[in-house]
Amino acid sequence: MGMLFSVQIYAQKVDSASLLLHAAQVFDGNEMHSDLSVLVKDGHIAKIGPRHSFGSGDATAVIDLGNATLLPGFIELHAHLTFQKVSADAVLRHGVTTVRDVGGPVHQPYGGDGSLRVLTSGQIITAPQGYPIVTMGARDLAIPVATEAEARGAVRHLISQGAVIIKIALEPGREAGAPWSLHHDHAHHDSAHGAQADSHLHAHTHAIPHDQSDWPMLPESIVRAVVDEAHRNQRKVSAHVAESSGVQVALNAGVDEWAHMPCNLIPESLLKQARAQNVTIISTLDTLSKCSGVAHNTAVWADLGGELLYGTEIAHPDIPWGIDAQELMYLMHQGKMKLLDALRAATAKAGQHLGIPLLGTIRPGAPADLIAIRGNPEQQLKQLEYPDLVISGGQVIVNHFGLQQ
Repeated sequence: MGMLFSVQIYAQKVDSASLLLHAAQVFDGNEMHSDLSVLVKDGHIAKIGPRHSFGSGDATAVIDLGNATLLPGFIELHAHLTFQKVSADAVLRHGVTTVRDVGGPVHQPYGGDGSLRVLTSGQIITAPQGYPIVTMGARDLAIPVATEAEARGAVRHLISQGAVIIKIALEPGREAGAPWSLHHDHAHHDSAHGAQADSHLHAHTHAIPHDQSDWPMLPESIVRAVVDEAHRNQRKVSAHVAESSGVQVALNAGVDEWAHMPCNLIPESLLKQARAQNVTIISTLDTLSKCSGVAHNTAVWADLGGELLYGTEIAHPDIPWGIDAQELMYLMHQGKMKLLDALRAATAKAGQHLGIPLLGTIRPGAPADLIAIRGNPEQQLKQLEYPDLVISGGQVIVNHFGLQQ
């Protein structure tokens, strides 16, 4: 299987063992700090401190960012890069340094050393002729299971191939406004994303006939088997859910994560049950902005104190191939977050959710996955989609600031 990962051709060759960054503001994944410097050595963060705490011999290369904000690279928790043949180069250069690819070919985690870090769930476990088979077929996308034994075998196979999470579909196909239920053919909301606006943008979008008959859905007994087998192997389970019947099965079976904020209105009693069970929801609010229930569900979830993490479904039409500032705005407005909360949901909290606590932070020992924008994101949120500096595992991919050696 050919991979579209050749981002090294964009990397600036910095012949140095260490790199020192000076910035007016540093968001470390949790808090914003003023006038800090960050030392990168051997692909990791070595030291953070005031500028005066570093000597001339601490680094062999220096980038003075001036009035800029340095942040961890964003972590995208819901993407379809490989299946939709999205350019990983474009994603990395637009500020996302780690992607969890959910639904598509499975492989061991790789990247993060000058290329996009990619983690996978592998194929979606679903009912025979269930979603997404009913719309897109099963090849490289879904594994149909009809028994508990088949479900457990599918989980073990995916984990043996490198899956970091198991994804299942609990989707009857009834949601007006969801891109998998109705045909969407919209222009990209940000054509200035260069390569993103080319002919690849709308590849693999599907016109799905919508009728009143439900698609087959996994029964609770099989979902319980999936969850049990995944947990035995230290993996979480993420469910594609969008309406109440799928949500109820997911809750009864102990699913850990919802891959989307549900599209249809969900009764508050079910959202309260999800909160009590410590379910994590991946936002995808921009993708599902036409759904009737998303704004209400998100507001209730915020009031309940539920965990809502950043994910945009990169590869869907209207979604940038990189950071999506609109998703951050939805997190702030519908999810009632402050900007720092939204940034945490895309960096440090996402890393913790992946079980890689230092990922998404600027702390000693963390991978040196960094981005920087001129000015302050509080006033220039859109700038995050076009970072002036991108570093992956200590390797400089984009640099509009210049380099001092």
